[in-house]
Amino acid sequence: QVQLVESGGGLVQPGNSLRLSCAASGFNFDFSHVGWFRQAPGKEREGVSCISSSDASTHYVESVKGRFTISRDYGRNTAYLQMNNLKPEDTAVYYCAAVGSWTTGPRCVLRVDEYDIWGQGTQVTVSS
Repeated sequence: QVQLVESGGGLVQPGNSLRLSCAASGFNFDFSHVGWFRQAPGKEREGVSCISSSDASTHYVESVKGRFTISRDYGRNTAYLQMNNLKPEDTAVYYCAAVGSWTTGPRCVLRVDEYDIWGQGTQVTVSS
């Protein structure tokens, strides 16, 4: 069964940190790009960060650069999103997504329509 399962969301105060995990199963994780996306109430889903399959190169949306770090563990078939110095505007449901690199090219991109495997999402709320 093709599956992505996110975990690690929660309620934190501004300035604090969270680490999201994305566990993959049922498909070739090693040759798949992985992306993190988020959707706040009333807003469109936006790309946050992605990591490529081949060389683990990364890409971030401008608003999280210097605060968020994406990584992946090929042995555990898991991707992570370390989020530091969280702000209220980071509040959203965070989704993990994957796509085979053989379909999209060697580098990941932060476009929702590029990904065809999605997790169920995990809520992140940043509030004092």
